[in-house]
Amino acid sequence: MPKILLMNAGSSSVKWKLFELTDESVVAKGLVERMLAPGSKFEIKYGDQTYQETQDGLTYEKAAEMIIEKIQELKITSLADIKCVGHRVVAGGTKFTQATKMDQAAIKEVLALSDHAPLHNPMEAKYIELMQQVMPNTPQYAVFDSQFFTQMPEENAIFSLPYELTQKYGIRRYGEHGISHEYLAQKTAELLEKPLADLKLITLHLGSGSSVSAVKDGKSFASSMGFTPLTGLTMGTRAGDVDPSIVPFLMKKLDKTADEVLELFNQKSGLLGLSGYSDDMRDIKANQADQRCKLALDVYLNKIVSYVGSYFAQLGGADVLVFAGGIGENNPWLRADVCQRLACLGVQLDQELNEAGHEGVISTENSKVKVMLVPTNEELAMVQQIKAQLD
Repeated sequence: MPKILLMNAGSSSVKWKLFELTDESVVAKGLVERMLAPGSKFEIKYGDQTYQETQDGLTYEKAAEMIIEKIQELKITSLADIKCVGHRVVAGGTKFTQATKMDQAAIKEVLALSDHAPLHNPMEAKYIELMQQVMPNTPQYAVFDSQFFTQMPEENAIFSLPYELTQKYGIRRYGEHGISHEYLAQKTAELLEKPLADLKLITLHLGSGSSVSAVKDGKSFASSMGFTPLTGLTMGTRAGDVDPSIVPFLMKKLDKTADEVLELFNQKSGLLGLSGYSDDMRDIKANQADQRCKLALDVYLNKIVSYVGSYFAQLGGADVLVFAGGIGENNPWLRADVCQRLACLGVQLDQELNEAGHEGVISTENSKVKVMLVPTNEELAMVQQIKAQLD
């Protein structure tokens, strides 16, 4: 049976899933973590079985080889049955507007867009090249997190900079989590049995990275993320919105370069920086009696409400508010808190439905805005987009 292998490469880990091409079911999935460090972990789950192995200092090259070797050794599939490999890439700029077959020219374009996602694009390009070496006869495709947001109207896409600089250097909101937000919009319309073009949606992808998107007329209307994935909501370690004047201020005060200050914003801020304790929402919630953990929680929630309120006004009202992502899907208390803060907009949450946590509507019948819980499925969305482009 023909299959698609999906890769999601990070700075110290690689996640992957193997899908049946025809019915889009998951055959196997795996994780390689703590790469280049002691005790690198290699894991595959298939059927009701799990294969695990630990090695010290597992390299990216070796991990790619092991993934292909083990899925054959464990008789999960043959190499011939893998018809293509799909890769998630964060920044595609305005160049990539759909799933794209990767050749050397396309990989160079991905690398050229690294300024928009410096923590992501270089590693993702590297892994496309690695998989090309391991599977030289298998087509490689990329699906871009930014492609959904290429449809944003210019009034929401650009910044108030000299317009000639915007045009010359491509300075605009590129967003992130676009694969998720597009899936959420389409799935919401499907669950409500309404055309997507007839709905005004606000979708919340809340995880260690978090973002808000507005959808109107079936297209992306606004994104909380900007030129890079740094801006917008408070995140696990990312600061979200920051006055740009703080960059030169901290450069002087801390004797740091601009890159070092941006590293501070990306890796030591957000929930971690506010709380001084953890970047994990579960830890923050469990320790909310601590003043700084409580502050981190309040800032996080306030940012969500601020963006939802702004998009509600820009859309001229919203039909649906959608919760998704690891934090959005697994925390009824967070959904309740956000909706309580949005009660002035006519949002009313059904307590029992919210606590049950099932996919679908979780608001009361009287709520002026439907509230929905829709678990995101970025991998399935990627499979569907790649299938549409297969030769």
